[in-house]
Amino acid sequence: MVVCSPRYELALAGHIWPTSKYRLIAERLRSEPSCTFVEPAAATWDDLALVHTPEYLRKLREDTLSPQEIATLELPWASDLADAFRLMTGGTIAAAAAALEDGAAAHLGGGLHHAFANHGEGFCPVNDVAVAIRVLQARPSTRFARSGRAAIVDLDVHHGNGTAMIFERDDRVFTFSMHQQHNYPAFKPRSDLDIGLENGVRDERYLSLLENALPAVIDSRPDLVVYLAGADPFEGDQLGGLALTKHGLAERDRLVVAAVRGAGVPLVTVLAGGYAVDVSDTVDIHVATIRAMLA
Repeated sequence: MVVCSPRYELALAGHIWPTSKYRLIAERLRSEPSCTFVEPAAATWDDLALVHTPEYLRKLREDTLSPQEIATLELPWASDLADAFRLMTGGTIAAAAAALEDGAAAHLGGGLHHAFANHGEGFCPVNDVAVAIRVLQARPSTRFARSGRAAIVDLDVHHGNGTAMIFERDDRVFTFSMHQQHNYPAFKPRSDLDIGLENGVRDERYLSLLENALPAVIDSRPDLVVYLAGADPFEGDQLGGLALTKHGLAERDRLVVAAVRGAGVPLVTVLAGGYAVDVSDTVDIHVATIRAMLA
């Protein structure tokens, strides 16, 4: 199952985030016989409250974020964006629930890993992955709710700082982030496993480090793996400083899928970042990720 919505294409005039990528990815995948598309329902405010503080949610709901809070988000904030991100969070919840049922699912959105419990950062007003895990932990009818064990494989070029902080005291959730060390964010709370890469890392070194790290993810005994498959480690990305090729990124996806599938663990994939000069490069990378997961 692939979860997506045309409403993910946000009006962010002049912004570097190419939200058109969600529509373009869906258009490319619609001819795939293995793709069943589902449109999500928005996450409720109660869903968000499983992760985010009441005061912060009140500001989002009433559109009373301070100028400093909006500056930290780095988005041209408008009153309708809170509901747009609730919808995207609902997409991750739906895809994660489907993965638990079917073994694998994808969300053409999500990966908002810079959002903390009490504020948003870096294009991320809410943390969809954390909310999805908390929602599923709270559902008594699922096997996952009984164990509550999840692992997050965050391969966006940027460290998953909000996610690391949200789950820092929860030994049921294993957080793994492999990212460019000298890049946003400046504050990088400790994940369970962090690999901070030097600038300019290429395919061979990246893939070797990833392959050696994945057994630790499986050893954490998760009943669900959430994969943030950022396209921004690409050599042509405007917000990244790594040098992976499209071939290298496809091999990255293959390694993750093989490790998780080989362990018999359900896998949900979200797309996270991607800011290539030519949006078609970002779309190529994300489409290859979805195809790897559905293969």
